[in-house]
Amino acid sequence: MTAPFIPVDAPFTTDQRSWLAGFLAGMQTRLFSGGPASAVGATGSAPALHVLYGSQTGNAETVAEDAAAAARTHGFAPVVSALDDVDPATFASLGRVLIITSTYGEGEMPDNAELFWDALSDESAPRLDGVDFAVLALGDTGYDGFCQAGKLIDMRLEQLGAARIVSRVDCDVEFEDVAAAWIAETLPLVAAVEGINGDSAAAAPAETAPARSKSQWTRKNPFPATLTVNRRLSSEDSAKEIRHFEFALADSGIEYEAGDALNVVPVNDTGLVGSLLGVLGLDGETVPDGHDETLEHLLTYRYEITAPNVDLLEAVEERTGNEELTYVLRHGDKAALDEWLWGRDILDLLSLEPTPAFSPEELLSVLKPLQHRAYSISSSPNCAERSVHLTVAAVRYGNDERERRGVCSTFLSDRVGENTVGIFVTRNKSFRVPSDDTAPMIMVGPGTGIAPFRGFLQERRARSATGKNWLLFGDQKRSCDYIYEDELADFVESGLLSRLDLAFSRDQAQKIYVQTRMKEHGAELFAWLEEGGHFYICGDASRMAKDVDVALHEVVAEHGNMSAEQATEYITSLKREKRYVRDVY
Repeated sequence: MTAPFIPVDAPFTTDQRSWLAGFLAGMQTRLFSGGPASAVGATGSAPALHVLYGSQTGNAETVAEDAAAAARTHGFAPVVSALDDVDPATFASLGRVLIITSTYGEGEMPDNAELFWDALSDESAPRLDGVDFAVLALGDTGYDGFCQAGKLIDMRLEQLGAARIVSRVDCDVEFEDVAAAWIAETLPLVAAVEGINGDSAAAAPAETAPARSKSQWTRKNPFPATLTVNRRLSSEDSAKEIRHFEFALADSGIEYEAGDALNVVPVNDTGLVGSLLGVLGLDGETVPDGHDETLEHLLTYRYEITAPNVDLLEAVEERTGNEELTYVLRHGDKAALDEWLWGRDILDLLSLEPTPAFSPEELLSVLKPLQHRAYSISSSPNCAERSVHLTVAAVRYGNDERERRGVCSTFLSDRVGENTVGIFVTRNKSFRVPSDDTAPMIMVGPGTGIAPFRGFLQERRARSATGKNWLLFGDQKRSCDYIYEDELADFVESGLLSRLDLAFSRDQAQKIYVQTRMKEHGAELFAWLEEGGHFYICGDASRMAKDVDVALHEVVAEHGNMSAEQATEYITSLKREKRYVRDVY
């Protein structure tokens, strides 16, 4: 493999147009083969349209399925697959391609698009003169690498000779309407390229395989669930507050699988809302221009009022002339800005001297919409009858003067009471127990990263799976941070959990982590992989997941008698085979 091609940063698009269009949603089929042959037997005379997605949390995959459903009404036979499921050798022959991709972290490719991007960005990548494409990028303007994955793919396809059907569109966190408009605009143009009349073309035949119907419960229409269990797991002596939550699904019709995410729609702390209004001298009963609700209601239910965003920072700097803020903003030093913001929330920012002046309309214009929070589900529907479970660390920090709180974690912990909670499920089809019930399963999940693996073990038990199960779990102190200890003991005693390795970092002078245990038992870990084992990681992406990945490479190299390059290729093969997957945040 030659050195990767590193393109310059793609430019931002011009102001995105506002769309008032919709699209048809219906039954669709997801096919996972990367080559054009995947449409054989399904298309008849209808031309194939390849809808490819890169998705970390399921949003891009959902949009891809919506695009496929709409494509069928335009006379296409859509073929939906993850970007990494596409064979790079056949990509040039796909013809018409729609790409919907999110961006992970600070401008990184989602996990199921990494291999595709590695092949596409390599100097040996083939010319793509026969490919017509369109890119929809999902992102969050709160991050520096806003929609960077989509920008890079869009630019690289053009560099390789592919023809852009329509300009790339970049979506912020409220992506649904923009994505719908992109689909509505793009499909007729793709049909024109293909030479079919999308308005009058008969819909491509539906597949014989049944498709799961789309849930009525979404971000815009969450299900009002009752929180039936709120139990602290870590002890009072712990530095962490980890809780177990259970939500009743009642007759909602909500379906989920072990490995999916539950999205919770939070409500802001009314005390914080009052403090914001007080420091700005604003009347909460005011109804801002362009709104139908009071300012207090909007700040409680509609807007993010905890983490500062760039627009707010710039507005405060303009109004206060604060020297420190001016310096970190104007010198482009991201590290300095992050350090300055550490521990500060919006109330801290608005409390700078002199106090910045905002009208209600000006304040709302620089706040972001209040977003749902996604948590890994910690149950299997085959064990948690008509309920769904979460394992969440409540975020609290600050001093005696004022405690800062996580928006959603403390909403669940402290303020739900008898009120219902808005929830909806995001599917994570790439993060599943092995379809082969005899395959070994290795799970690395320290802290709240244990959440999906509790569900995985429940699922394996419900399926009477015979495959071996190995969990590597840890935290700070065994005496107060060993969550689900009784359940794990039962799993071990019953034989469901074949191996349990614990790593409590602060119970000895030299810190021990899950990656330490991996290397201590590297020979057995590699043997499990050689037996067809699946390797999973869940938890912190910034450090833990990276350290575990490094340890995995070391284990494979040492116990597989491989060079570093061979170990990398071995692990790349695991990723291609969907035997190395992550659920990280």
